Amino acid sequence: MTDGARRIGAHSPTSGGLAKAALPYLDTIGAEAVQVYVSNSRGWALPAGNPAQDELFKAGCDERGVPVFIHAALLVNLGSPTAATVEKSAATLEHAMLRGRAIGAAGVVFHAGSAVDAEYADTALKQVREALLPLLDAAAEDGGPRLLVEPSAGGGRSLAARVEDLGPYLEAVDRHPWLGVCFDTCHAWAAGHDLAVPGGMTATLDTLVATVGADRLRLVHANDSKDPCGSTRDRHESIGKGTIGEEPFAELLRHPATAGVPVVVETPSEGTTGHASDVAVLKRLR
Repeated sequence: MTDGARRIGAHSPTSGGLAKAALPYLDTIGAEAVQVYVSNSRGWALPAGNPAQDELFKAGCDERGVPVFIHAALLVNLGSPTAATVEKSAATLEHAMLRGRAIGAAGVVFHAGSAVDAEYADTALKQVREALLPLLDAAAEDGGPRLLVEPSAGGGRSLAARVEDLGPYLEAVDRHPWLGVCFDTCHAWAAGHDLAVPGGMTATLDTLVATVGADRLRLVHANDSKDPCGSTRDRHESIGKGTIGEEPFAELLRHPATAGVPVVVETPSEGTTGHASDVAVLKRLR
């Protein structure tokens, strides 16, 4: 594929072993990119991983030309007013970065987080700065995976939900060059970006680029939604079967900002075929 190609892939299961589970899954669904968890998505345990599986997985993805991304645990919240949560969140990101080096990951996705309390917003961004800068500096120094902040679906004093909110978030870490962005279509829709109106996806991506710059978008999560625009509800649906619809995803794949940016689906998987149908739809739209 050319450097400007938008590689289409999915979040892969890893139960039973990273290489053993993920590589056959990639082949089954025709994935050209992959995202995985390297720890429990809803827990704080930080497993060491299996070096043999890591090596096989990295080699298998290299052989297939498949870029790899890690999604950090969903509990991560660097803006939390609870000190223990912030500490565990930073440790989880550090763990994911180390695991990312072992498996050749290009980036580690984490949710922007929430201040929980309206009066805590300024303090929350200071916490983001204190936690992220050492991780970003270390990764930049040794060429490790980039950290990719993913705006949330909104609500609950989110630190970044609409794409414009990424401006203050980036400023909190001095617009560090190793902090990239993961754009999730379901989250953007839930946060109030009307992607379904003609030109809506283009306008949203234009705003994203104007806010963060042309080179920070490193990954797209392509997810339709079960809920209306502005709902602040993060419930994914298969591509074209939800309230966003199919055409905005074609618009997404035509936008200059997504050139060379991998696109992975996190949609509900279907029986033994997993994400195959959604990957096929996006390839057709591409």
